[in-house]
Amino acid sequence: MGIYGLDRIFDPESIAVIGASNNPESVGWAVMKNLIEGGFPGPVFPVNPKYEKVWDRQCFGNISEIDEKIDLAVIAVPIAAVPEVIRRCGERGVGGVVVLSAGGRETGAEGRRLEEEILEEARKYSVRIIGPNCLGIIVPHGKLNASFAAATPPSGGMAFISQSGAICTAVLDLAMAEGFGFSYFVSIGSMADVDFADLIDYLGNIPRVTSILLYVESIPNMRKFMSACRAVSRLKPIIALKAGKSPAGARAAASHTGAMAGEDVLYNAAFWRAGVHRVQTIGELFDCAELLGKQPRPRGSSLAIITNAGGPGVMAADALADMGFEPAKLEPETLQKLNEVLPSQWSHNNPIDILGDASPQRYLETIQICLRAPEIDGIVVILTPQAMTDPTAVAESIAREIGYAAKPILAVWMGGRNVQLGCDILNRANIPTYETPERAIESFIYLYKQQLQLKVIQQIPPRLNRSLAFDRAKARELIENSMNEFAGVMGEIEAKELLDAYGIPVNPTHLARSAEEARLIAQDLGFPVVMKIASPDILHKTEAGGVRVDVRSPEEVVGVFDEIVASARSRNPSARIDGVSVQKMIKKADCEVLIGAKHDPLFGPAVLFGMGGIYTEIIRDRAVTFPPLNRGLARELMEKTKVFKILSGFRNLPRADIEALEELLIRFSQLLTDFPQVAEVDMNPLFIVNGKPLVVDARVILQPSSVPSPWHLIISPYPEEWEVRGTTSGGLEVFVRPIRPEDAPLLVELFHVLSPTSIYYRFFRPLKELSEDMLVRFTQVDYDREIALVAMDASSAGERMLGVARVISDPDGKRAEFSVLIGDPWQGRGVGAMLLSRCLVIAKRRGIKEVWGTVLRENRGMLALAKKLNFSTKFSIDLGECEVVIDLEKTPLPEKEYFGD
Repeated sequence: MGIYGLDRIFDPESIAVIGASNNPESVGWAVMKNLIEGGFPGPVFPVNPKYEKVWDRQCFGNISEIDEKIDLAVIAVPIAAVPEVIRRCGERGVGGVVVLSAGGRETGAEGRRLEEEILEEARKYSVRIIGPNCLGIIVPHGKLNASFAAATPPSGGMAFISQSGAICTAVLDLAMAEGFGFSYFVSIGSMADVDFADLIDYLGNIPRVTSILLYVESIPNMRKFMSACRAVSRLKPIIALKAGKSPAGARAAASHTGAMAGEDVLYNAAFWRAGVHRVQTIGELFDCAELLGKQPRPRGSSLAIITNAGGPGVMAADALADMGFEPAKLEPETLQKLNEVLPSQWSHNNPIDILGDASPQRYLETIQICLRAPEIDGIVVILTPQAMTDPTAVAESIAREIGYAAKPILAVWMGGRNVQLGCDILNRANIPTYETPERAIESFIYLYKQQLQLKVIQQIPPRLNRSLAFDRAKARELIENSMNEFAGVMGEIEAKELLDAYGIPVNPTHLARSAEEARLIAQDLGFPVVMKIASPDILHKTEAGGVRVDVRSPEEVVGVFDEIVASARSRNPSARIDGVSVQKMIKKADCEVLIGAKHDPLFGPAVLFGMGGIYTEIIRDRAVTFPPLNRGLARELMEKTKVFKILSGFRNLPRADIEALEELLIRFSQLLTDFPQVAEVDMNPLFIVNGKPLVVDARVILQPSSVPSPWHLIISPYPEEWEVRGTTSGGLEVFVRPIRPEDAPLLVELFHVLSPTSIYYRFFRPLKELSEDMLVRFTQVDYDREIALVAMDASSAGERMLGVARVISDPDGKRAEFSVLIGDPWQGRGVGAMLLSRCLVIAKRRGIKEVWGTVLRENRGMLALAKKLNFSTKFSIDLGECEVVIDLEKTPLPEKEYFGD
């Protein structure tokens, strides 16, 4: 069902209310009331066989009796009747339904069965469903209130999506009290069909939506959610409150990594990676909602604090410090301007204490100076009711004179009845009000961090200094053997062999099955050595007395072997003991870190990095992210930990080779990408020796996977299967591959060989440079929804990009737009044909039905290419443009040439 089927739900021309009623205590009555009294501009048809009229309108026995077109049906009948109602709606040509009825999956097995039946009927007729078990939907600018909520909020730019109807009603009540509005207000219910990802995709494409707020209880398809958020969060902020943070929901895990990567930690990591900013409480969500609904987003963290009392100003500065920030440092020019309007006793610093007798004029002039100061990104205005300060007059002055400012202004009117009228005035002027300085500061910083978050995750990553190679065949053999012979538990030796196959540096380890064999191995390695119990049933060796370090002689090796085995048997008599591992002792490590992974049913594999050693679970210094990784993402993961400060060179400790650690994380990420069977991994400790990482101990737990690679990931990885080498029709040897984030410098080089005409043909306007935002957009693609291929010069000693082609699908995956850009020196030599035909083959395999593009009429080369590839062409005389379209279902493409099947 196409995502754009939602148009008939959120922008309907006509509505049927099935279950409409004259009973004021019923849901059907409330929905009719909201639609009619709310002024919905189209016809509203009540449907209920019990009545002849509802709200003075003819009532129909069933939807089939209505002759006119119906876009949306709102269903308020017992849920057992809903499947039949959906069938009739589908037969009648209804585009979408909002199912208010409760009693679905939340009630158990029978409810789940009913929801499956509802969805089955809807899919037969391509009917989209909001709900069931929801409050309904509200679109204030369309005068659409298809809900049983008590009120319709004002129109605004913010969209709100909630799984909880109770949270919806609370937010609505707040909106009415504080005067901020919404563009769309959606109670999503149990998400039988339309889910968060569908709505984020839909709302992200609507210009009037400026921000999106989410109340989340669960996310059924995390990969789909991540894809939607990563696309939309680039354009508009997404703020989420996720309920259910308690550790009671975390499953017991067998490794350090599993114990340290609970569900809530994974949600944090997923939101961060998707560009979604998470708040922790309903109060924070309300505060962010009010700020987003009324003020521009912060461009920086430099905040001016204006106050008529010293104490609240200090409280605001302390709140900033608690969040890792400081008030803006006032420039001399700003200080001079403030000196000209403020009494000599003012604070001469930020917080700007304008004294207890501050008049409305003094407040206003101070705000205006701060708005003009380039070093200030936002303003918190604090007022405490004092004998010589009138809260209402100050609010009136600000509301009248300031209006809409380019920087966010937040008001803290502290007190009760004496300040309420002033708060009302400010709220009507779209200036958010807060009861305490701390809440205002937190709201500002939360929204600034969302901006900062996007910059961090979208930074252009540096390239590695060498290409990476992996022995996938050896890794596959090791995994299959362990799954067959050892029930999926890899001991230290097998685990290190697996890591070594992916180029991860390990301290070689050998298994001794007897004391004598241990002695010979130790003599061969050289003393001192480390000896550890080798048992799949003993996870934490130290606690079992299964580790001895600094073993220095053959005789000591023999004795230690017996001691370790005896201690292990005493601790766990039923444990399978394979012997004792022996490895060369690393005498001194600069630092110990932990790198690990855990496979979660919802999130797939998660990568963990943090402080290593035996106290890792106590110290709990760790950060989590998800594959795939590049150097930028690997560095960002490490920077979130305290141990990174040590790795960066703390006091007299040498600096670690950070690039080597980045490469190790990338290699590890690729291992997790290639093999969904990897359930848990512990590399603990991982020593830093002379700056280089070395895995000293490792353990891997494997489980069968029903999901093939790469569909076990929540972020689409680099698709190697798209790579192909060939010769163009013009004789150029090229390597065609997907674009990578690291390709930004190569794309800049390609842009610089373009003529002004080529630039105009591609971008439809003159362009001197590619901005950083454009480079991020063009190179950091979601491979699930965008096919972006580059042609590399295979004959060049270095890397040189000859051209780029991309096909970007609509969220429904049925229709897509293409573009092609070829450097001037290589135009007319078959590069564009090779790239675009390859893109079309991949698009067809993905189920895309139609690909289109807009071409300027004078771009004869592109029109010739479109004709060659069997596009049809539609000319627009007025615009001077052509639309070229290809029907992939009817057009044969050279699939065997590229995929060999």
